[in-house]
Amino acid sequence: MTTPAGSGTGFGSVSWWGLSPALDLQAESPPVDPDSQAKTEHGTLELDVLLLGSVDGRHLLRTLAQASLWPRRRFHFYVLENNLEAVARHMLFFNLALEDPEKMGLQERSETFLEVWGNSLLRPPVAAFVRAQADRLARLVPEPDCLAEQLPWLSLGALKFRERDALEAVFRFWAGAEKGPEAFPMSRLWDLRIRHYLGSRYDARRGVSDWDLHMKLHDRGARVIHINEFRRWRDTGVAFELRDSSAYQVPNRTMASGRLLSHRGERVAARGYWGDIATGPFVAFGIETDDESLLRTSNGQPVKTAGDITQHNVTELFRALAAWGYPSTAQGDPEEVSDKANGTQESASCPESFTVHFLPLGSAQALHYKSCYKGRFQLLYVACGMVHLLSPELGACVAPGGHLIVELARYLVDVRQEQLQAFSDRVGELAQAAGFTPQPGARSSETFARFCKTGDSAPVASVVEPRTQPCEVLVPPPEVLVPPLEVLAPPPEATNQSSEDLTQLLQGQTPLSEPLKLSSESQASSLKALASPTESQTPKPESLT
Repeated sequence: MTTPAGSGTGFGSVSWWGLSPALDLQAESPPVDPDSQAKTEHGTLELDVLLLGSVDGRHLLRTLAQASLWPRRRFHFYVLENNLEAVARHMLFFNLALEDPEKMGLQERSETFLEVWGNSLLRPPVAAFVRAQADRLARLVPEPDCLAEQLPWLSLGALKFRERDALEAVFRFWAGAEKGPEAFPMSRLWDLRIRHYLGSRYDARRGVSDWDLHMKLHDRGARVIHINEFRRWRDTGVAFELRDSSAYQVPNRTMASGRLLSHRGERVAARGYWGDIATGPFVAFGIETDDESLLRTSNGQPVKTAGDITQHNVTELFRALAAWGYPSTAQGDPEEVSDKANGTQESASCPESFTVHFLPLGSAQALHYKSCYKGRFQLLYVACGMVHLLSPELGACVAPGGHLIVELARYLVDVRQEQLQAFSDRVGELAQAAGFTPQPGARSSETFARFCKTGDSAPVASVVEPRTQPCEVLVPPPEVLVPPLEVLAPPPEATNQSSEDLTQLLQGQTPLSEPLKLSSESQASSLKALASPTESQTPKPESLT
């Protein structure tokens, strides 16, 4: 069996990293209106941003790091994901970025972030850090008062109670509630995904990696990705080898996610690795940089790799974020602390001037029913895996004159060039139906599509219908996403619920909140007939036509 190009199976059904460079959201938002300053709290301008599928928080971190370049504003980031594991990773990354410099140095924080964010295997010290942070977050999630005191930048008030319970279960699993690597055999799961993805091409996987890199990623602008680091990631899942290769031994549990698989008309929960195995985490921080010297070439070849550029960008990002982590540990005037942390940092980066709000799963089409969200956001960001949610209902949440940024599928390896154009055209149709028009004067880009909210937006009740029959460009075949049955294990937080509840979870609406208890006999019989998940974060087929 050979997986056809354009199947989309390499992207997986869960996204752990973004497929576009990090953005400064202030640069993408509408210009500041000085007259509106009197209407905001304490006379400080506010920026409300809604992000669908941002996954790894890279846009939020870059926006905070660049805050000193703009007039002082208070940020409200509203994040909506389609799985709670992504929410948990958001929280872990922000905790790491805002860690007290006296407890963890800049280099250690940067390297820890890169390994947890992009590696399938961790060094033992990094794995110990993840366990400690997960145990702390698991204790804070069910205690709103303690959470608000220790993490004032975080708001989980919009999540449902069962989502909070499931979020706590995710942290418990990360903290080692199930001991031993057999709880999540990452190396086996990774190899099985590669085998199913490549099929009969598995023995020629080095040649497939070379082709995908040179003929696809390099041609689309990611020339700094080196063949050695790309091959290593394709083979082992380790993208950033910052130490000796033998040091990476512990499975990265933050990349585990549960899926509901069909069995005789019912759903069975299984935990595995369902993420990207085709493109890699190099695009988010590794192909663009403010330091042009890192992008220079010699004899037509880049002198720095994507890993080098990623490490540089993340280190500078965390250096700029140092002032934001001081309010919980530092004493005294925030402006003095800011100046002490960064000589060029000004009072624009007030330590307590941002909040990250996590919204309930599957709530994109219901936000406009709440008056607090209707017409509130100055900027809407939609990832390529969530384009199908772009609708007039969602457009109603954007203020007149607000901006829309849509991530395109440029760096999806499985997508052909003509499919990229079809996807871009479909994005334009959905944006127009939602009440947006192309931004006047916006720079041309194959990575992002930029739109502006018109004054007379489309009515919320309208429905966008595809003009043609859905194509099967990115629909994974049933046999590709499911590894052999003996490595699948039901997650402890899953439950034997009604078929209605299981269907809702499969659609990314509700998590499983109680432990799944299956007898060994029923579990063995269930795993014999597992089918692939039907819901995916891959761009919907109808969004490509």
